[in-house]
Amino acid sequence: MQKKHLSAVERSAKPLDPAGSLKETVSYAFKNSPFYRRAFERAGLKPEDIRDAESFSRVPFTTKNDLREAYPYGMAAVPLNDILRIHASSGTTGKPIVTGYTRHDLENWSEAVARICAMAGVTSADIAQISFGYGLFTGGFGLHYGLEKLGATVVPFSSGNTERQLSLMQDFKTNVLVSTPSFAIYMAETARDLGYDPLDFKLKIGLFGGEPISEAMREDIEKQWGLKATTNYGLTEVVGPGISGECPEIKGMHILEEFYYPEIIDPQSEEILPDGSTGELVLTPLFKEGFPVLRYRTGDITRLIAEPCACGRTNRRMDYITGRSDDMIIIKGVNIFPSQIEEVLAGFSEVSPHYKLVLHKKKGSIKDLEVQVELTQSGFSDRFRELEALESRIRQSLRSTLSMAPRIKLMEPKSLERTTGKAKRIIESEDQSLE
Repeated sequence: MQKKHLSAVERSAKPLDPAGSLKETVSYAFKNSPFYRRAFERAGLKPEDIRDAESFSRVPFTTKNDLREAYPYGMAAVPLNDILRIHASSGTTGKPIVTGYTRHDLENWSEAVARICAMAGVTSADIAQISFGYGLFTGGFGLHYGLEKLGATVVPFSSGNTERQLSLMQDFKTNVLVSTPSFAIYMAETARDLGYDPLDFKLKIGLFGGEPISEAMREDIEKQWGLKATTNYGLTEVVGPGISGECPEIKGMHILEEFYYPEIIDPQSEEILPDGSTGELVLTPLFKEGFPVLRYRTGDITRLIAEPCACGRTNRRMDYITGRSDDMIIIKGVNIFPSQIEEVLAGFSEVSPHYKLVLHKKKGSIKDLEVQVELTQSGFSDRFRELEALESRIRQSLRSTLSMAPRIKLMEPKSLERTTGKAKRIIESEDQSLE
């Protein structure tokens, strides 16, 4: 039954063949997008210069700043009356990044998300509760229409109101949860506070995105909810969710290469790196009509895995994001990614998955790092020596991993702010007392 349904889904989409689609994608962007026509002219390129993957590397990169400067409609390649929907980033660090979708774009986007959901094990018999926010954020609507394309029943709850989320999850017998990993953990905490046992719920699959998920966080979610936790990858600048996702093997995320062309580059030299090399992910969607994007620098650090997967799928996989080229913290010459700190903290049973990184600055320069670590109820103690010993062990473990020892501040259980969306891990503090 599932196989029959999936073949119907596959027939409904019209993805391009990546082997021959780069030329078409470049030609379309040049012909229809004033932004890319100017970019090609500045680079001294013509569409006919792009014949294959090798010559495609001559196409200029598109950056987040390019998209911000194009706000709101500078990336459009069709008349606005052909745009059926508009999404945008939050714009918390500048102008929001806007993307528009034609009917063709929405059909292919929904198809891509449907394939990601099916890859994770979701079928038309499942009931999926979406706890992503609906609105300009692509996650809620992206998963909504992809799951409907697959034939699943969708409960479009959106984010927030955790107590009602849990109540309806029980009443509706929801068995698929769509949320950020941090919100799934918060929901489990809330369920226990309300007297529920999360294991009594019917959840069997988690479709998590919006923020990275560490293996320790995955194990925690699976243990608390008794589900299979899967993660998928997407970003507003390219299309939204549905770029890659996990199969049951959980050994990287299969990229839908019939929809997206991936590259890995050295973030500094911008040299293209071979499969297996770690670098910055660059993506080109092969189907977008409304707001086409060529060679978008995602800032995400990963690698492409070409080895065959035991699931039988032949698409390359992208490894799990180890950090971002723009969220790397440099302290006293040491390069640090927040994911490294998270992995260390996960090794301590006395601490919860919630933490904050406080960057202490003086005149705009980072001088010190403070890691605020929230204790679990069982790890909390009123004995100073026990807490002092725990703090010392955490500091030593971080020193071993990071090659520097940050400040450690132990926090009481449930004292750090929870969020229904992406967890805000990094805080900046201007400290005039620092030398």
